Amino acid sequence: MSNIPLGIPTQVQKICSLYKRTLRNLESFYDRRHVYRYQAVLCREKFDKILNEKDARKAAEMLKQGEEELFLTQHPIPKKFAKSPGGVAYERVVTPPDWVLDYWHPLEKAQYPEYFKKREQRKKEFIAMWEKEYGKPDPKDTHH
Repeated sequence: MSNIPLGIPTQVQKICSLYKRTLRNLESFYDRRHVYRYQAVLCREKFDKILNEKDARKAAEMLKQGEEELFLTQHPIPKKFAKSPGGVAYERVVTPPDWVLDYWHPLEKAQYPEYFKKREQRKKEFIAMWEKEYGKPDPKDTHH
């Protein structure tokens, strides 16, 4: 799914986004939980200072410095969730399309009679709905 921006992010949203990305970066560096938690607490202290800053210009400058610091301290091989884009299991499970069931052998279909009966009924309903909306296909357009 694409990431479509749904508006201009507020200053607080930018700070929260940077905080989350910073924590993910720390996870890549520290594999020991207690060491990571210590670094996360230090990180949270920095972000609380940005959030509590009353001067908007100074807070924006602190946010910009935080973005630069994150860029300069990025892990060379960041951790990724297995099923996320870039992860080791991303798009590994392929869901076969529905038309594959049309090529099942009749003995295979006989094992699931209710399912295939309902499927054939739904296919007929879909064809009827299609023809109602778009009309019947012209016989001269079929390539047989």
